[in-house]
Amino acid sequence: MPDARQWQAACDPHLLRALRRFLKTLPPGAPVGVALSAGVDSAMLALHTAVAAADAGRAVHCLHVHHGLQPAADEWLDQAQRLAGLLGAVCHDRRVRVTLAGQGLEAAARAARYPALAEMAAAVPLAHLLLAHHQDDQAETVLLRLLRGAGPAGLGAMAATTRVDSLICHRPWLDQPRRKILQAAQRFAALSAWQPAQDPSNLDSRYARGALRGALAPVLDAHWPAWRQALARHARQARELDTWMRAAAQADWQRLDPRDDDDSFSLAAWRGLPAERQAPVLRFWLFSRGLRMPTEARLQAWLTQLRGVHALGHDRRVQLRHEGHWIVVRKGRVGLARGTPDAHFGAAPAPAAGFVKTH
Repeated sequence: MPDARQWQAACDPHLLRALRRFLKTLPPGAPVGVALSAGVDSAMLALHTAVAAADAGRAVHCLHVHHGLQPAADEWLDQAQRLAGLLGAVCHDRRVRVTLAGQGLEAAARAARYPALAEMAAAVPLAHLLLAHHQDDQAETVLLRLLRGAGPAGLGAMAATTRVDSLICHRPWLDQPRRKILQAAQRFAALSAWQPAQDPSNLDSRYARGALRGALAPVLDAHWPAWRQALARHARQARELDTWMRAAAQADWQRLDPRDDDDSFSLAAWRGLPAERQAPVLRFWLFSRGLRMPTEARLQAWLTQLRGVHALGHDRRVQLRHEGHWIVVRKGRVGLARGTPDAHFGAAPAPAAGFVKTH
């Protein structure tokens, strides 16, 4: 079997150091997975992981998701398999069907990709999977979310670690610039003759990220050359702020006389909170129940209705639809009902183990 260390000359020392540092945090001998699209970023992550894992005596598994969205998708699978062969890694693949279902193509592909990765990892089995997101990706994500009006939680962008079902996903290169990855790819191509896949959608202006890279990024590069580092730093600060806000919202939640038996809380206690703390505790409640965050307009409408309840005899007028559930008020308590607004409190399911906020 090939020894990945033969390609160490192509590796960037900073990228390799980050991988070695990360692998030391895993249980001794545990295998590690790499999400491999065969594009340049994931290919170089696979290379550096394989070199670092060889030093540590760990097996590496490459997981490739075949979306079928591009004519070259079959060729990308072949490229992923060839790269894994060069690195002495095992390559697993899974074909998925991408369904738009009212969302954009990028979001739909992501929704299909993560469950497929989790299924492949479970079959190996793998507990840890590496993703190739880097500092440039993080900066782009912050900028796109800022333009969409995201709050502190959204501006925190991608976390270094997330969970999909029982699979723990890691992004060890979030603080590494892409230029180091590209330079390593050039060295690896010269040594191995292997070339990464080129996805034309990455620069397609029909997609938000493609428009940013093709039109906006050059302007930012010319006038604010350090914009990527600055936005990545902003993401770290926003995530710290969001962590603090969640802790504060959880503390407020405990003051609302929460009941575990029917998953409700006191409306009067909620209305007694300072106005600026009422929305965060609602978000905390929904998030902890595995539900997505409402739009800002919807949340403001909810606040108006909940603040406007004046008498217990009129509380049944509050019936707020969200994610297949109803937020309703009964006898001075706010709760979730599933299916119809007349259903019992507590009918909402517990959050699934795989519920995570993903990029």
